[in-house]
Parts: sequence; structure tokens; C-alpha cells
Amino acid sequence: MIPSIWTTELDENRVIRYPLENITVNAAKTLNALDLCNGVVIEEATIDQLQNFMSDGKLTSVQLTACYIYWVFHVERFINPVLQLNPDALLVAKKADAERATGRVRSRLHGIPFLAKDNIASKDRLQTTAGSLALVGSIVPRDAFVVAQLRKAGAVLIGKATLSEWADMRSNVYSEGYSATGGQARSSYNLTVNPGGSSSGSAIAVANNVVPFALGTETDGSIINPAERNAIVGLKPTVGLTSRAGVVPESVHQDTVGTFGRTVQDAVYALDAIYGVDTRDNYTSAQIGKTPPEGYAAWLSNRTALQVSKFGLPWQSFWVHTDPEQQSILLELVRLIRDAGAAIINNTEITNYQTLVSPDSWNWDYGSTRGRPNESEYTYVKVDFYNNLQAYLSELKNTTIRSVADIVRFNNDHAYAEGAKPNLNPAFASGQDGLLASLATKGKMNETYWQALDFCQSSTRKGIDDALHHFSFGKLDALLVPPDVGQTYQIAAQAGYPMITIPAGVHSKSGMPFGLALMGTAFAEAGLVKYASAIEDLQMVSGTQYRRSRPRWLGLGVNNVPVDTQCFGC
Repeated sequence: MIPSIWTTELDENRVIRYPLENITVNAAKTLNALDLCNGVVIEEATIDQLQNFMSDGKLTSVQLTACYIYWVFHVERFINPVLQLNPDALLVAKKADAERATGRVRSRLHGIPFLAKDNIASKDRLQTTAGSLALVGSIVPRDAFVVAQLRKAGAVLIGKATLSEWADMRSNVYSEGYSATGGQARSSYNLTVNPGGSSSGSAIAVANNVVPFALGTETDGSIINPAERNAIVGLKPTVGLTSRAGVVPESVHQDTVGTFGRTVQDAVYALDAIYGVDTRDNYTSAQIGKTPPEGYAAWLSNRTALQVSKFGLPWQSFWVHTDPEQQSILLELVRLIRDAGAAIINNTEITNYQTLVSPDSWNWDYGSTRGRPNESEYTYVKVDFYNNLQAYLSELKNTTIRSVADIVRFNNDHAYAEGAKPNLNPAFASGQDGLLASLATKGKMNETYWQALDFCQSSTRKGIDDALHHFSFGKLDALLVPPDVGQTYQIAAQAGYPMITIPAGVHSKSGMPFGLALMGTAFAEAGLVKYASAIEDLQMVSGTQYRRSRPRWLGLGVNNVPVDTQCFGC
């Protein structure tokens, strides 16, 4: 296991913490400079560039994998993106090189290293813990479908990424990016603040050239949020486009597996490898007849695609909640898109946004806040977690953990390390209240459960679909939304609809990035890919400063847990 920023030893409910050594700010100058790999520059290299290096004989997959592993150790003690390294990674890379030598190149990802979030199962010498000590030593029955697909594509799994424990389901007040098995993951843009989650390590790793792409999961924000907070592309697919089989679940109605890349193209290459129908996840049958036969990479485009595009701005629904600096920067980028030929239609609102969208911040129990738990996402998610997790745990070997109740008992037996009670572990201020809330439901899908599920799904789907059909301009290509406003991805999550976020700027005070996201209807990924790549091309060609930028490593040497719950402009 890769040592986290805090090396944790479990001993009779106590955690022994070894603080990070003192670090000078001058060290930050070297942390963005990835060393040459066999004389080749791989820093910020795209997947196509890496493939060209390997096909030209300048680099092998073994060399590339070794260089990335070296870089893991270089940055790990500062930002902690990797929970475990695959001890067989170089052997897998060697096999990829041997196949290439015979003329067999399986896909664009052949020989390319990647990370999977540590709630995505792999049947190898890596563990799958969801960040919990309760699952250490458990044995999964098989690769998750998405991992198996990437192996078929020739990609090299080099490890598991850190994450927020149980994908943020265990606590309602917690340090984002922290888990008992992995410690605290940190954004290299500002190490003291929320790095985004729950797929924290996956996004941080891609942002810092640890891997070219990574897998994450999302129930409500866990791909879009860490992607935009680390200046990379995050692609969250429609529920049912990618299989959840072999993924530690949260809610069968909202869980989805998505991809991270430094470019839209790289994120899409990964998506092309993992999507498809899987008999172990019947939700994937919904995609039949709704996906492009040639794959999503065929929909990558350039800025000329914007000349015939139409985008909506749900201003009152989402944009009013951005802080002034972020709003100003995002609108500059929107003007650039408009000047490239796109039609921008303002006030394309989510139907009934006054009821659906929390006016304050992301709140997945907003229905209960309004006094209507039968209109709350949290009402059904906590029931789903109870039932879906029990089904997942039933297939594990070498463990006695079979239910939420077992996890709660384990945490109580290891109270400090797992934050069983409020403020016992600083990372878990509210203790394990999320687990306790799920346990209290006993998995009963009662009338309130079904009312809440129906309300959230039907209302948000209608809301987004209505916004995409303007009374004067007709069908719009996508909604442009500010994803740092958590209500954006929350509405898409409840609907099960796709989003993609691209880097858009950096806040002057915090140094933290933010994105511009495109939201669409079910299985609209092809269009989102088309226009996100077009906007990305426009950013590059125009020379605008409002695009991906490299980390500044603010707060280097500060080792706070919990991380600050920073918001832009505060």
C-alpha cells in the first residue's frame, strides 16, 4: 500500500499519526516538472502522443508504466492520489509490449496506464476497500465489468485511487477526499481546501500527470465535482451507459462509472472502452439502439462545430448562484463561444426550479429541508445503499462484513480510525451518521421511498428536457452550466442524465479551478462530446486564459484534516 500523507496504524482503537515533514514552498517549482521518460517528454502528453511514442519505438509500455510509478512516489506524500499500486503492473505492461511487437495493438489504450477508484473491483493482487478498513482483506469474485473492458483494450491498471470513504455515504459532515485506508487526498492547486470528491484521487492523479486517464464513479457529483476542482475533463455518463457490476454501490438508480482525462479526447477514449451492455447490470440494456455504432470518439470535433450550435443558459436555476468573479470569467468564455458562431439562449430554466433547486447549496435532502421527505433524493438513496450494498457484499470472500449493520459494528470496534462517533476522528465530524441513517431504514421500500424516487426522477427529467426544448429556438444542443454550483450536477444525478465538464478558469483568491459543464438528456453523450471538444479546441486556438492551467501548489506543507470546506469568493 502506498503510504498516505498520514500513515495510519490501527492499535486498540487508536490512530498513530506521523506528520508530513517540513516542506519549503520552493519545492513546488519541481512538482509540476515530470522527468523525461527514456528521453521523451510525457508531461501533459495525450494518449495519442503516448501511442505515437510507443509505435515509433521511442518508448515501451514498461518504460511508460515505470515512469508513471516513479512519479507517483514523487508526488504521493504531498497530494496522496494513489491508495495502492498494482505489484503486477510492469508484467501487464510487458505483455502489452510483446503483443505490440507481433503487430497486435488492441485499441487506442493499448499499453496505456490508468487508475481505478478504490470502489471498483479488480480481480488481481489489488484490494477493493471503498476506503474502509472493514473491507481490507476481502476478495472480490471478478473484475468489475469496466475494468475487464479496459484489460481487453490492452490498458495497464497501475493501481487504485484514493477516495472519500464509502463514496461519501458514511457521513454527512466529513473531510472530502479522506478515507481510513487512504488518508487525505489533496488538490495540488490548493492543498488546504476541499479537493472535490468522492472520486478525489482519480481526478488529482490525472491533473498531476500520474496517469493519462482514470475511472471514477458518481451518484451525485462525484465525477463532475473533483474534475472541475482539479482543472481536468470529467465525463459522467447516463445511468445505464456503463455497467456498475463489480462496483461498490450507493444507489442503483443514480450510480454510474465515468472517466477523467486532461483532454476531452482522452476521457472519451476511455469511455469508448468501458461502455456497453452487461448481463450483470440490467440497466445497461436501456442503451440498446441509443449509442453510436462507431463509438463516441467519432464525435470529437473542433471549433467549427460551434457555428451551428445552440446552447441554453439556465440562469435563474443555476447561474445566479455563482460568485461574481467566477460568473464573470465563465461569461467571458460564453461570449467566446457565441463569437465562434453559437447561439446562446438565456433563461432556459429547469421546469419548477423554484421547488427542485436548493437556493443555498448542494443538498441531497432538500425535500426534507422543505418538509417533504417524499420529495427528497436522500430518502431513496439511503434505502438503496442498504439493499444494494448487501447484494455486493454477499459475493465477497474472506470477510464477515455482509451488511450496513456489520460496517457500523466494525466502526464502533475501531472507533477512532473509523470515526464512529462525532468529532472522534477529525475527518468525520458527524461520525458515521450516513451509515446510521441507512441502517435505520432497514432497506424498506415503502410508500415514501417510491414517492421520493418518482418525484425526483420525473421532475428533474422533465425539468432538463423542457429546458432543452425552447419555444422559439427549438431543440437545443446542450445546457451550459457552472458545475461549481453543486445544484447543477445534483439535478442531472437525480435524472440519471449525462454531464461533461471542461476546465474554465481559476479563482484568484483560493487558487482553485472551476469548470464549464454541458448538460444533456438521456444518452446524449455523442452531442456533449461533440460540443465539449469544440469548446476545448476554441480555448486552445483562441489563446484565452480561461482553460486548463497547471497547479500552483498553494498551501504546500500545511497538513490540515479536515480540509477547509472552501467555496469560491468566500
